[in-house]
Amino acid sequence: MDKEIKELNEKAKIYSKSLEEVSEEIKKKIIGQESIIEKLLLCLVAGGHVLMEGAPGLAKTLMIKSLSEAINLDFQRIQFTPDLLPADIIGTKIFNIKSNTFSTKKGPIFTNFVLADEINRAPPKCQSALLEAMQEKQVTIGEETFILNAPFFVMATQNPLEHEGVYNLPEAQVDRFMFKILIDYPSTTEEKMILGLTTEGKSKKINKVLSRKTLLEMQEFNQKIYADEKIKDYASEIAVATRDKSEETSGLVEFGASPRATISLILAAKANAMLNGRGYVIPEDIKEVAHEVLRHRIILTYEAEAENVTADDIIEKILTKVKIP
Repeated sequence: MDKEIKELNEKAKIYSKSLEEVSEEIKKKIIGQESIIEKLLLCLVAGGHVLMEGAPGLAKTLMIKSLSEAINLDFQRIQFTPDLLPADIIGTKIFNIKSNTFSTKKGPIFTNFVLADEINRAPPKCQSALLEAMQEKQVTIGEETFILNAPFFVMATQNPLEHEGVYNLPEAQVDRFMFKILIDYPSTTEEKMILGLTTEGKSKKINKVLSRKTLLEMQEFNQKIYADEKIKDYASEIAVATRDKSEETSGLVEFGASPRATISLILAAKANAMLNGRGYVIPEDIKEVAHEVLRHRIILTYEAEAENVTADDIIEKILTKVKIP
C-alpha cells in the first residue's frame, strides 16, 4: 500500500503543477478570487459541472471564458433569455423539401465547454434541456441519440433570486451541478487593480497550457486517488446529517442532500487532494469542498428562511457535529 500511495503522490504532484499553470493563466484576466478559480478547477478535474451565483458585473462570465481559453478545447456560450427554446440549445430536425428527408442540425451544446450564461433567465423548459447532457453525457434529437465529446463541462452563471426577471432552477436541474460557487464583491485594493487591468490596456493574452489529452488523464487519475473507508464513512455521515431531524437541523431542513451529493463529496475531495499534490484523501479535503457540494442540495423550510438561516449555516453546524476520523 505504501508503494502504491507513493506512486499516486508522484503523479498527483505532476498534475498539481499543470493545474497551477492553468490557474496562473486565468489570473492574467481575473484579479483576486483565488479560491473561486481553485474551485472551478476542482470541479473540472472531478468531472462535474459548476453553477456560479453572484450579482451582475462580478466577472463570472469572464472567469469561465478565461478557463476555457487556458485549455485547448472547444468552447460555446449560450445566452439564456426568456424567449430561448430547447432546440436552440440541443439542436433540431430540419426537413429538406428537395430530398424529402430530415437532417439533424446540432446545437451549441455539442462542444467541450458550455457556458450557460444567466441560466435562470430562461424558463424551466429550456433549463431542463441540459438535464440529459449533464448527467448522461448524451443528447437526444428526435429518435437519434448522440454521445457528446469528452470532456464535457457545463459552467452556468445565475443572478440571485432577488433580482428581477429570473426563474427558480428546478431541484432536479440544480442537483446535476457538482458545485455551487458564490461570488462576492472584490476588496477596495482588488477593485483598484481591476481598473488598472481594464482601463489602461494592461490586459494580457491567455495561453493554452493544458491539452485535452492531459485533462482526460487527470479526470481518469482522479478516480484512482486513494480514499480510505473512514473517509467514505465521514462523507456519508455528513450527507446523512443533512437529512436527519437532529437538533442542528430540526425545523430548518425540508429536504437533505441526495446520494449524488455523497459521490460528489468524494470525487471533489480527491480533486482537492490532487491539487495539493497528494494521491490520498484526508478529512480536510472533504471539509474544503463541503459547502460547494451541499449548499444547493439542501432545501430549507419557510421557518429557516424567516429566521435568515442559510444552507451554509446548516453545513457549518453539521461539519462541527460530525466526528472527524
